[in-house]
Amino acid sequence: MNRYRRGFRWMVLLLVLAFTLTGCGTPDDKGGSSGKKVTLMLDWVPNTNHTGLYVAQEKGYFADEGLHVKIDTPAETTANQLVGAGKADFGISSQEYVIQGRAQGVPIVSIAAILQHNTSGFAAPKEKGIKRARDFVGKTYGGWGTPIENAFIQTVLQMDGVKTKQVEDKVKIVNMGESDFFAATKRNVDFAWIYYGWTGIQAEIQGVDLDFLELRKLDPVLDFYTPTLITNEQMIQKDPDTVKKLVRAVSRGYQYAIEHPEEAADILVKAAPETDKKLARASQKWMSRQYQAEAERWGEQKEKIWVDFSGWMWEHRLIEKKIDPEKAYTNDFLPEK
Repeated sequence: MNRYRRGFRWMVLLLVLAFTLTGCGTPDDKGGSSGKKVTLMLDWVPNTNHTGLYVAQEKGYFADEGLHVKIDTPAETTANQLVGAGKADFGISSQEYVIQGRAQGVPIVSIAAILQHNTSGFAAPKEKGIKRARDFVGKTYGGWGTPIENAFIQTVLQMDGVKTKQVEDKVKIVNMGESDFFAATKRNVDFAWIYYGWTGIQAEIQGVDLDFLELRKLDPVLDFYTPTLITNEQMIQKDPDTVKKLVRAVSRGYQYAIEHPEEAADILVKAAPETDKKLARASQKWMSRQYQAEAERWGEQKEKIWVDFSGWMWEHRLIEKKIDPEKAYTNDFLPEK
């Protein structure tokens, strides 16, 4: 789930035209080769963020809508670029990437929130002694070199009374490279940014005691939508019926995962057999409570979250120009409550 290893290295949009969908494909949906063919590009390797997609495929929910959906994983480029360029119809992204893309003129739109809350945060093994943000001072952070990581650290340090213009003045930052959280924290890293639904659950299974500082509890503005389902403006304008059908099928898939987490995890593992089954089941049990949370329906997005987080990104110079938050997302294609 470490999609941030891809960083914020957005390519010039025109270069996207040189790429083809060479990612690792997954089995076709139950509709076989019939139905309207659409592509859906993941943001990372299959995991429990994506379970509802595979359920919709396995259970025939896409076929029920007259759709033949191919789920792919990105190779040399990202879902955001491919969807923005019209090389993929739909994709999995997150709010910060949508905001950044739109600031650069990439016409992607979030059409559903896969999770209602940001479940990520800073984690450290108990023996590191990191109980609150100010404990970061003098410690080593292992990350992937993206600007948003520094902005997160700076924000939570300031919230805890530590004033600094340069995060590096207070925290040593190293690149983790391909090392996972557990390997890195056994070597030279004290804390890292993780998603609890995967790495946190993995720690529970391995018996590793963590201190976990959830971003949204450190500062409410950091409770942004991650991940989200996206399409592009042209798809919305020219083929809204297909967008509505896709979202309806995906919504059914996530609703099934909410109600039947173990069965849903097995469907994910069937589609991606390299996935650890024990971890997938444990993660799914935890994640199934997060998909809809307290929202009235799966996928709902709030204007305030888009306004506040895009403002935060502008304040921290993570985007080159301001965007219109109301154009970055829509709830129009969600099934009725």
